[in-house]
Amino acid sequence: MGKVVTLGEIMLRLSPEGFLRFSQADYFRLIFGGGEANVAVSCANYGHNAVFVSKLPSHEIGQAAVDSMRRLGVDTSRIIRGGKRVGIYYCETGASMRPSNIIYDRAGSSMAEADPDDFDFDEIMQGADWFHWSGITPAISDKAAEITRVACEAARRHGVTVSVDLNFRKKLWTPEKAQEVMRPLMKYVDVCIGNEEDAELCLGFKPDADITGGKTNADGYKAIFKAMASEFGFRHIASTLRESYSASHNGWKAMIYDGTTFYQSRRYDIDPIVDRVGGGDAFSGGLIHGLVTGMPMDKALEFAVAASALKQTIHGDFNLVTASEVQRLVDGDSSGRVSR
Repeated sequence: MGKVVTLGEIMLRLSPEGFLRFSQADYFRLIFGGGEANVAVSCANYGHNAVFVSKLPSHEIGQAAVDSMRRLGVDTSRIIRGGKRVGIYYCETGASMRPSNIIYDRAGSSMAEADPDDFDFDEIMQGADWFHWSGITPAISDKAAEITRVACEAARRHGVTVSVDLNFRKKLWTPEKAQEVMRPLMKYVDVCIGNEEDAELCLGFKPDADITGGKTNADGYKAIFKAMASEFGFRHIASTLRESYSASHNGWKAMIYDGTTFYQSRRYDIDPIVDRVGGGDAFSGGLIHGLVTGMPMDKALEFAVAASALKQTIHGDFNLVTASEVQRLVDGDSSGRVSR
């Protein structure tokens, strides 16, 4: 198995139980999670040496965040301690035609205030096979954007494959700011992952897809995949294709392009969705696993789609499945029968 490094912020997630609205809740359930932390957990579950790079306060809540990953096998030795607060987000789970809602409270967090000098990325990247980051990290602060650039440069010096999940978050920055920061970072990226909205708002490429209408036309992605590959030189471009019929019923598939061939995955009907947060991160973790272990492109994509479909049946941010469980679904066992 390989050494996979991820960089980002792990946050404290506070959610009402079940499908309660914020205004109805008497208490919130505490969960830890965050884009790149979720990817690290997936990779650890698949047997990789998953190294998570971040900064957290030295107090007890910061330690609880570290412990949430350590108990799942993630290498937390590169988490720097310092700063004053853990980033927080509140998540209200939607149902039927009512969408989920997320509120961020992460300004001034330890990771948002971290400096590039806090991390020795040349040492961190030694022996690494893969480095993954997402558009969420440079969105949280200008300092975090600079940390991302420095990390990418170190990965390039050490010959490490770099992947990005574009992950546009409109509550963190504008499309103009996103493109100003993200487009220059693409020169370091080998594998680009993102859905139709991410490609448009982070990079300025618009597919032919009716997002709000719950429809995706895979053929509409081929032209923008080719344009993105031409402009940025990506080795692979992958996108999840979510057919959103309601907050609790989605169709789910994906597409990948290697500069020559397009491949579209099997489609999964997810009904009901238990928790869609982290579904895209589970896809990234599955794709990284497939490509690091030498799967052909189509097999890696099928593994990633199955992993992310399973994630949406699990409460919390982390995808708590093993590689063998994912492979069973890839092989066609989607009956949900009790395993005895």
